[in-house]
Amino acid sequence: MTTTPPPGAVGPSAPADNNVTLRLSQLLKRPVSDRSGESIGRLEDVIVRLRGADYPLVTGLVAAVGGRQIFVPLDQVSTIDGDPLRLSSARLDLRHFERREGEVLLRADVLGHRLIDVQNARLLRAADLELAKAGDEWILSGVDTRRRPRRLFGLRGPEDSDDGGAFRDWHDFEWLIGHEGSALLRSPFARIRRLKPAQIADLLESASKKEETEILGRVHADPELEADVFEELDEDRATRLLGAHPGQHAGDLLVGSRADDAADAIAELPQQRRQPILDLLPAGQRTKVLTLMGFNSTSAGGLMGMDFVALPGMSSIADALARVRESPSLQPEALTSVHAVDDEGVLRGVARLVTLVQSDPGATLIDVADTDPVRVGTDTDITDVAVLMTDYNLITIPVVDDGRRLLGVITVDDVLEVALPDDWRRREIAQPPDARHGNPR
Repeated sequence: MTTTPPPGAVGPSAPADNNVTLRLSQLLKRPVSDRSGESIGRLEDVIVRLRGADYPLVTGLVAAVGGRQIFVPLDQVSTIDGDPLRLSSARLDLRHFERREGEVLLRADVLGHRLIDVQNARLLRAADLELAKAGDEWILSGVDTRRRPRRLFGLRGPEDSDDGGAFRDWHDFEWLIGHEGSALLRSPFARIRRLKPAQIADLLESASKKEETEILGRVHADPELEADVFEELDEDRATRLLGAHPGQHAGDLLVGSRADDAADAIAELPQQRRQPILDLLPAGQRTKVLTLMGFNSTSAGGLMGMDFVALPGMSSIADALARVRESPSLQPEALTSVHAVDDEGVLRGVARLVTLVQSDPGATLIDVADTDPVRVGTDTDITDVAVLMTDYNLITIPVVDDGRRLLGVITVDDVLEVALPDDWRRREIAQPPDARHGNPR
């Protein structure tokens, strides 16, 4: 599902002392000299240390000296914004540089890599990075995601200016750096979990396999969110991801999913993989999934969900509303209607939620219900379902058997998903007119 995120910043404000800034692109390849000013090498990379939700701290440099990469602690550099970068110490550790846990290399890991723009729920490439002076420290403070044109004959284009106006706050982004050593340190502070499931699903649709793995790794820490994201994925990708997971993880992923989504995903798996995953599901969910898998996927039975609110017709409206309140795990769209049934489960009427809210709480459900509701059988074609829901302005439509027993409910979002073009997830959606105006006051 493609959605537009709410505008506004999502992280701490920029550091107060940010008048002194540097572009990473300005630093790279600068000469490094000893205390006397004699050149000994060139700057290859800048090292930052992760600090949870705070700005990453610059701790050192990687310099190319004598054909090898060595670590230069920041406190051994007289000033990081000098040209050349002059060392303040006569002693230099010439051992080959080895990354430590929690360290990130800005050139190797971030520059040129894609980041998650959390404000706008999209993937952007880091064209440049900004370092800012914060007291006695240097921090990674901003990201420039503008594309720069190639220089022709050494001439600078208009976007090569050094005004720094294109930089956005580092906290507006979630990085995808492909470095497993820092993944555990980054996970508790993953800003991606602030996005809606549909927005994360959109990110996965445009992510590479490597980026996809990182995004799913962040989401996996929240099983409920992971299940919601899985439901939002297109069928092909959901099936591929399910097939790529080991058995227990695949089972865990589907436990939190709706039975109809789980049935669709399992049905697309190779035959030999289906039963092991079905065995991992709770008995109640497994029964629903097997029932749904028995219907044609292009019929009402294959489209319906089996989680809905149904009460005896003589129940009070107050009881019906209480049942809605007590069903937070149900799909919100399925809660827009309450079904009146008899002791045999036969559908006797359907009441819209708005009707219940506007009615006397002491009245009975059947008194306010439509006792001849529009309904379909399990073999009804999906196109016919869509036509009926459009003609009668329905948000849900019940699915019944030949004896009018209630079997499931089809919601409007499921019908829309089937009716839209196959490539609808890849379309760019127009942003609302106030998307760039910040948070409302």
